[in-house]
Amino acid sequence: MARSLNKVQKQISKKRGGKPTALHENSRDARRLRTAGAREDKLARIMTAAQRGQQHYVDRVAWFQEAITESSSPLADGEVHDLVESYISRENDALAEHKAQQRPGRPKSKGQEQIEARISSEQKEFQSGIWIPDLRDEESLDKLQRWGGQWAGLNTLKFVRVVKGPPSEIKASSFPPKGLS
Repeated sequence: MARSLNKVQKQISKKRGGKPTALHENSRDARRLRTAGAREDKLARIMTAAQRGQQHYVDRVAWFQEAITESSSPLADGEVHDLVESYISRENDALAEHKAQQRPGRPKSKGQEQIEARISSEQKEFQSGIWIPDLRDEESLDKLQRWGGQWAGLNTLKFVRVVKGPPSEIKASSFPPKGLS
């Protein structure tokens, strides 16, 4: 059974001899058109939501790609930890600016709340293991520098989970990020 809207439209116009005629509101063909249109709308909403969820990871990898442009050699574990901490604190200037603009006795601005929430969630993720590209391998660095900025291109990169804490460690991870893999 044809489900996409343009296939249904084509079948209905063939059935009617290619003549643009009006359909009865409750006819089978009208119902097929409504169903196909609703399916296309639903798929578009799902794709938009998926892209919104993936954009966070794309932005993160893009930040790390930009951060290592001057470094062509693999990083040591301590340097990776420092780079992750600078990633988490990348919006401290914007947060300080929001706090400076806030009048005494007034609630926080929406931008300030968003930045604070993002920093808090990234710090929590760093405690359990933040998902970043592997910066300790020459081949991985080369692939990261050639990455085009698209979600589809991330599958060629190697990823790790960097865990903060007294027993700080770097564990291998997979793409796409799932749980603590």
